[in-house]
Amino acid sequence: MTYAVIGTGAIGGYYGARLAQSGQQVHFLLHSDYDYVKEHGLQVDSCNGSFHLDKPFVYNDTKQMPKADVVLVCLKSINNHKLTTLLPPLLHEQSLVVLIQNGIGVEEDVQAMFPDVQLAAGLAFICSAKTEPGRVNHQCYGQINLAGYSCRDEALLQQVCADFNAAGVKAGLVEYHEARWKKAVWNMPFNGMTVALHTQTDMLLRHPATRQLIRQQMMEVIGAAQHLGVKNIDESFADLMISMTDEMTPYSPSMRLDYDFHRHMELHYLYARPIEIAAAAGFPMPRLEMLMHELQFLESASLS
Repeated sequence: MTYAVIGTGAIGGYYGARLAQSGQQVHFLLHSDYDYVKEHGLQVDSCNGSFHLDKPFVYNDTKQMPKADVVLVCLKSINNHKLTTLLPPLLHEQSLVVLIQNGIGVEEDVQAMFPDVQLAAGLAFICSAKTEPGRVNHQCYGQINLAGYSCRDEALLQQVCADFNAAGVKAGLVEYHEARWKKAVWNMPFNGMTVALHTQTDMLLRHPATRQLIRQQMMEVIGAAQHLGVKNIDESFADLMISMTDEMTPYSPSMRLDYDFHRHMELHYLYARPIEIAAAAGFPMPRLEMLMHELQFLESASLS
C-alpha cells in the first residue's frame, strides 16, 4: 500500500520511518526541516534499534505527493484547520485517514470537513521527541492502537494493523470510544501537570502528593468515561497507567515541549472538549477543569 504522513515530527517521523524501513512506500510531508531531510535523510534513534533512511520520499507540498491508500495525520490538533487544503490532493475514493492525534472529538470535527472520507483513530503509546532537524529520538514504548470511526473497509484497517506489526510496531484493533478515553486517562493528567509544575513524568510520581493527585485526575477521566457508557475501563486501568509510567524513561510529554518552545498547546481536544462532553452528560471533572484553567493562564503568559 501507499502511505502518506502529514506531520513528520516525533510521532509521524517514527511510525512513517518504521513502515518505510520495512518496505512500505511512504511519502512524508515536512515543513521546517524539508531541505535538511531531502539532503541528509531521516535518522531514527530508537530504544528498539536505530536506523537511517537515506533517501526518503519527502515533500513540502501535498500537491506534489501521490494519492495514498492510507494517510497518517500526525499534526498537532491545533493545526487541523489546515487539513482542508492538505488532505484533498492525497485522497482517492477509498483512502483511509488515520488521525494519530491526542484528545477527544477530533474525528467528529474532521468528519464534518470531509463527510465522505473514511476515518480511523490512531492511539500512540510512545515516548518520542524531535528537537532537531531530521532526527527522531524514540525513548521507549511505541505501541499503536487503531480504532475505526467511519471506516467502511474493515479489511483495509486490518491491513494497516498488519503492516505496523510487520514493521516491528505492535499494533491492535480496538473499539473507538474505549480507545480515545483510555488514552485520555494518561494524557489529561500528565500532559498538563508537567506544564503546570514544570517537571517531568517521573517527578510527578515520585512525590506522594502529586502521585495522589495524578491518580485522582485519572479517576475523573475514568468516571467520565463510565458515565458515558464506555466499556472495559475501571480503577485497575489507572493503576496500570501509573505502573507503566513508573517504568518509563523520565519524559516531557508533547504539551510540555509545546509550552517550553512557546507554542500553542492542545488545550481544546485534550481538556475543553472532554470536560464539556462529560458535563453535558452530568459528570463534572473539577480537578481537570482547574488544571485546564491553569494551563490557559500559562499559555497566555507564554505567548504574550
